[in-house]
Amino acid sequence: MTHPSCFHCQEPVLTGQQFVTRINDRDELMCCPGCQAVSQAIVDAGLLSYYKFRTEPGSKQNALVPEALTQFSAYDLPEVQQDFVHSEDNIESVSLSIDGITCAACAWLIEHKVKQLTGVSQVLVNSTTQRAMISWDKRTVKLSDILGQISRIGYQAAPYQVDEQELNNKLNSRKFLLRLGLAGFATMQVMMFALALYTGYFTDLDVQYRDYFRWVSMIFATPVVLYSAQPFYFSAIRTLLSGKLNMDVSVSIAIGGAYVASCFATVNGTGEVYFESVSMFTFFLLLGRYFEQKARQKASVSSSNLHKLVPLTAHLVNDNGQEEIPAKKLRLNDVILVKPGEMIAADGVVIEGHTSINEAMLTGEQMPIEKTVASQVYAGTINVDQPIKVSVTALGQDQLVAEIIRLQELASNTKPAIALLADKLSRYFSGTILTIATITYLVWHQISPEDAFWVTLSVLVATCPCALALATPTAVTCATAIFTRLGIITRKAGVFEKLPQIKHVVFDKTGTLTCGTLSIGQTQCMADLTKTQALAIAAALETGSRHPIAAAFTVFADNALVAEEVHHKVGFGVRGRIDGTDYLIGNAVFTGASIDTRDPAQKIWLARSCNEQLEVLASFEIQDNIRQDSKATVEMLKQQGCRISIASGDSSGHVHQLAKELGIDDVHSGLMPADKLALVTRLQQHTRVAMFGDGINDAPVLAGADLSVAMGSGSAIAKNSADLILLGDHLSRFTQAVSVAKLTTQIIRQNLAWALGYNALILPLAVTGHVAPYIAAIGMSASSLIVVGNSLRLLRVKV
Repeated sequence: MTHPSCFHCQEPVLTGQQFVTRINDRDELMCCPGCQAVSQAIVDAGLLSYYKFRTEPGSKQNALVPEALTQFSAYDLPEVQQDFVHSEDNIESVSLSIDGITCAACAWLIEHKVKQLTGVSQVLVNSTTQRAMISWDKRTVKLSDILGQISRIGYQAAPYQVDEQELNNKLNSRKFLLRLGLAGFATMQVMMFALALYTGYFTDLDVQYRDYFRWVSMIFATPVVLYSAQPFYFSAIRTLLSGKLNMDVSVSIAIGGAYVASCFATVNGTGEVYFESVSMFTFFLLLGRYFEQKARQKASVSSSNLHKLVPLTAHLVNDNGQEEIPAKKLRLNDVILVKPGEMIAADGVVIEGHTSINEAMLTGEQMPIEKTVASQVYAGTINVDQPIKVSVTALGQDQLVAEIIRLQELASNTKPAIALLADKLSRYFSGTILTIATITYLVWHQISPEDAFWVTLSVLVATCPCALALATPTAVTCATAIFTRLGIITRKAGVFEKLPQIKHVVFDKTGTLTCGTLSIGQTQCMADLTKTQALAIAAALETGSRHPIAAAFTVFADNALVAEEVHHKVGFGVRGRIDGTDYLIGNAVFTGASIDTRDPAQKIWLARSCNEQLEVLASFEIQDNIRQDSKATVEMLKQQGCRISIASGDSSGHVHQLAKELGIDDVHSGLMPADKLALVTRLQQHTRVAMFGDGINDAPVLAGADLSVAMGSGSAIAKNSADLILLGDHLSRFTQAVSVAKLTTQIIRQNLAWALGYNALILPLAVTGHVAPYIAAIGMSASSLIVVGNSLRLLRVKV
């Protein structure tokens, strides 16, 4: 069955005739109240030309617009505006970042809508950068009015703040572009004279005219050598001072040597000049590095902007009700109110309310996650359904967003083994090339002294190992950007090499193949206790434990019961004393219970200890749902040639039932942490093994596996020893990571093969004098650009 499309956003209309807007004397269907409200606002503003000129559909408006309009008032506070508003003579200006711009018609719509406000003096919207520059008279109109006006037509605007790193990047990019532009301009001028001289067009002219063109070429080439090429000189000097070699050493020698020799030839009126080769070499080298720089910035933009997800304001709950304050003024244990559609201002715990939270900006997963009392929530995530009250538990650099940024920075600065090998090869390659260039000059000086210099110059230029140095960094940077988009964090070096080599994957059960959100099912009492009493005792024993099973008993806690002398035995259970009686809760071995292996249910038991005798009091059925994509992930891994095993501490028949549902044949249940490590060690004797765990109890086996993967987010991120962290709850991210890693490794190999192959081909031709300096410059630059372009293909991968 096909559904009509929403006139505003082109999404299917599943609500029938419920939402309709009258446009150009026709009733047009809308998919939701948000789109209906937005389209009506456009009609009321007399801006119907938007629908006539747009080339892309508008953004779907999931939230009710009136709800969103209440969140802008805090932007009028002076202490909030001081970070992003510029004031001059009662005229204030701000740069806004606007989500939802899809085409030039969107920019037109925003400009005309905002200009309708009295007091707005200037509106400039850039549809490419999705930003707007707006100026207004603060005596006539407020910033909240402007943000509300933009929101009414379906776009979400917020002040755009440039952080220190971005400012440095912009400053460096501006300097780099100036160097590049100067080199390009000079190269064009010099090449006009050089090409004319090469073709002999001025052959019949006097020597004075030839010298005149050489002097003009020197004038144009001088700023290129003295300014544009400066980064190469500084890099070469730093490297030489540290007692090492890099590719900039040979680059600097080539540029400086050719320029000095050409200047001598120009002044003396004898010999050849190479101003065109110097300029072209510098220009193409800068161009290659410019593309590399842009690739890095493009690849890392999502992670560098994560901190901007945290809102600027928060609704603080106090004795007088609530107060809107700057988020940076929040303190630990403050209580904030988060309304539907608002971002959470700080990490915290829900203390009142029941809602769902969209954590896509952190995990890459679009499905909202249900949150109840005692659930952890994170700054920058969006409250979807109902208002909640949150007690602040972390601020600033202690928040999850800051932790993710640190992990991503660590990942981007950690080089894989193949990158380290390429860097080492580049250093040795530079030394080899300098040696070959020296020998080439000495040999040619004996054979043909007049050709010795330009042949040596061609060798230095043509074999510059730029492509070799760029082969891995650009590919790894792009791959890391894809991982960030998927909600995957790499914490250690070697992940990109290890992922394609994995042939055996071992899963823990709880929290990996299952959701890990446990609940208590059927309770069976075997002594003189009621279900309520048994559950209350169990809850008292589990108080303070971070095990997922302990969390399941929280709702049954009785404040009158307090456990003392509590001892945790990892992998077995908890022992404690309540009102003078010793109780144990845990697995069958720990409590002395007898189990029926035919029972597929996962259970734990409550026992009482008296005179070293254990009396089983009750059993609790533990319920845990299988992750939606567990079966699909297992099947995909099998298709990729991996064997699958389960290694679980659960000794019940539930492990085998789960394995049967997922199609896993190799099952190991009732394992202690040491047993899991022994299993992985045994498997490693035959193949490469990846281990999935929760990152806490499984720390030993995670550290011992060839590749370790941890699930979930929050405090576990800082504690686990995993190589790879899946911020979301989809196991399928791992198979996607394997695919990306395989493609990354393939591209790196292609880059290295091309870089080494090109140098192996061009070196004999350059040494034998078959490559002119300017041809060498073009070839070297083309080689580098091919490597960068090949790496950028990763960013177009659909995952």
